[in-house]
Amino acid sequence: MSHSTAPAAQSTAGGTPGGRRRILLTGVTGFLGQAVLRSLLETTAHVHVTAVIRPKGTLSGRARLEQLLRKPVFSSWAKELAADGADGKAALKAIFDERVGVLEGDLTDMPALTEPFDVVIHSASSVSFDPPIDEAFRTNVGGARNLYQALLDSGQDPHVIHVSTAYVGGISKGLRQEGRLGSDVSWRAEYDAAIEARAQVEAESRRPETLRSQIRGATLRDGRMGPKAVAAASEEARRAWVDERLVDFGRTRAQSVGWTDIYTFTKAMAEQVAEEMWADAGHRVSFVRPSIIESAMLKPFPGWIDGFKVADPLIMAYARGVLPEFPVLADSILDVIPVDYVVNVIVALATQEVSRRGDDAYFQVVSGASNPLPFHAMVSAVREYFGQRPLEDDEGNPIEVPEWSFPSVEMIEQRFMAKEAAAKLGAAAVAYLPATRRTREWTSSLHKATSGMTMLRKYIELYRQYTKTEMVFDDANTRALRAELSPEFLADHDFDITVIDWHEYFHAQHLPAITDLTKAYSRAKSAQRSRESRPTPALKPSEHTLAVFDLDGTVLATNIVQQYFSVVRATRPRRTWPAEIGGLAAAVPGYLRAEKRDRSELIRLVNRRYKGYRGDELRALMQGEAGRRIRASVRPEALETIERHRAAGHRTVLVSGALDLLVAPLADLFDEVVATHMDEDAAGVMSGFLATPPLVDEARANWLRKYAAQHGADLSTSYGYGDSHADAAWLSLVGTPAAVSPDLGLYAVAKKKRWQILEW
Repeated sequence: MSHSTAPAAQSTAGGTPGGRRRILLTGVTGFLGQAVLRSLLETTAHVHVTAVIRPKGTLSGRARLEQLLRKPVFSSWAKELAADGADGKAALKAIFDERVGVLEGDLTDMPALTEPFDVVIHSASSVSFDPPIDEAFRTNVGGARNLYQALLDSGQDPHVIHVSTAYVGGISKGLRQEGRLGSDVSWRAEYDAAIEARAQVEAESRRPETLRSQIRGATLRDGRMGPKAVAAASEEARRAWVDERLVDFGRTRAQSVGWTDIYTFTKAMAEQVAEEMWADAGHRVSFVRPSIIESAMLKPFPGWIDGFKVADPLIMAYARGVLPEFPVLADSILDVIPVDYVVNVIVALATQEVSRRGDDAYFQVVSGASNPLPFHAMVSAVREYFGQRPLEDDEGNPIEVPEWSFPSVEMIEQRFMAKEAAAKLGAAAVAYLPATRRTREWTSSLHKATSGMTMLRKYIELYRQYTKTEMVFDDANTRALRAELSPEFLADHDFDITVIDWHEYFHAQHLPAITDLTKAYSRAKSAQRSRESRPTPALKPSEHTLAVFDLDGTVLATNIVQQYFSVVRATRPRRTWPAEIGGLAAAVPGYLRAEKRDRSELIRLVNRRYKGYRGDELRALMQGEAGRRIRASVRPEALETIERHRAAGHRTVLVSGALDLLVAPLADLFDEVVATHMDEDAAGVMSGFLATPPLVDEARANWLRKYAAQHGADLSTSYGYGDSHADAAWLSLVGTPAAVSPDLGLYAVAKKKRWQILEW
């Protein structure tokens, strides 16, 4: 096949006055839609395409269309147009300006069709296998209904090419023939039930027992950040619960009526919509049912693909060595079809004289019947490819791909479940260990392992019906369609599946394409890691920047319990130390529980031990050896960082839950120190109660907002340093937060939000 560099005039059927065939195209921003648009424009100069595109943010539909020109499918065309020295980009834009219009809108809110159309290509849909049931029906079924209703309202009679899926017939065995499905499941009843499901699940999520469960989980995870954080996390968990429940609704309902998942179920219902609203009303509709669409064989160029498709996550997981086995029947047929073969069928129906109608107009664009690819053959091709061209791990070492033995499906699923449970158990156990550099490394490794196992379990759930299928899709109608087409058309638009050598296709086209995608992703991740590991850049001078420091575990390596014992050693006779140590040791478990619940509770409990001390005596103590010891315990990295901020003109602030008189030796290091004040009676004796609540977690965040406003500081350019999960509440306010030797709670937040993590 040859690549045309300019639209070639070919005979087209029908058309509007002036000889130009007007085509309405949905789903143009998707993988298939992009390729269809290019092919239509290349095939004949007598086509004008109107794309239905939804505005997004500040971008109009037209602006989003013009963004497509930068996509490889179109940028490669611009290079071809520039082959003779012309300005390829300008030539391509001229084609778009003249022959591509935009209907601003979305199928879920379909605008009126005021222009005449000869052909409608409906390729828009959600291709996710597991969306919430209402979203799947609203997009795939409601969108189709809205399109056909708009066509009926317009009074037009275009030929509709309805893109569906070969898996639309549901779960079965043996030969799946083309033609109308014939199901007693009503799309109208299912649509109404799916939309109503969200209201039902929303109500269920607000039941007291459900909310209590969310609150308990949120308190356990985020209680140290404060009540607002718990409320936000609880509500986030409730919404996630609603979505998960609706995903389960969709998956289970689909399987209960014989479909693999909500995607294939809603595509079947969308076919019903087309049949009932359009075909049964006497209009022409052709159904195109591709199987698993993968990278291009020839057009727009060999190996073209726009992101990972259905089979690719499994292939690349195998190439990375994380799929030692997978639940698959070795002799099942993996029905794969190159994207350009699907495009060529659509373009043939849209531009050529085709006689087929009714049940003869259901076209399964598949490979299983005419050129079957057994799963074991695909695995062998993949293993050979990555054996010769292995991917590399994070250390640059080649990854050895496993050799599958294809044991029983049930055995593999049980192994995965056991490994996932073990990874989660390990992560839960590490959470109870002290926060050290090693436990943080363990946490990262276990989180990666748990996430990986969860991903694999999701793959198993989503793909088990596709990898265990014993269906074979017939393509008799598609072969008959090809027989009707002229040799001139087929010269550039052939879709003869029998000519494909699958081993060659995977080695020459598909695997190099998805390997390039994987490497691009790996390079992006590597660049991100490099940025995170770079030395701290020079600070920009500014009088409106704050540098806010926590004390315990950040500026000092000690905590308030150790500080209290230092006071005991300096003020009490040595003979009383054992009793104090014993009392502290007995109280430690309670302190740890309080710390996990609420840091302010810990501060209150420890500071209660100062009852009976005289404030002036402790102040005098801090001016002597005890104060010098506190000053000497400042971490060198903290001291250097404070000095750097002061040199840049930043306002340095120490905010601590420790007693103000114990922090006094550090006052000259900062522009301002804000600490906890102990209540004293008229004689200056401490009562054991705080004069005001301690500034921790959300209280510190609220204080910081007001403090910044009072001093004209810009929090977006400010810095924060903390070590505790409780500090996340206020660290999230500053533009440059840093987690300093963090506990595991803050470590998790910092990793998720990509905050700087410092080991002091």
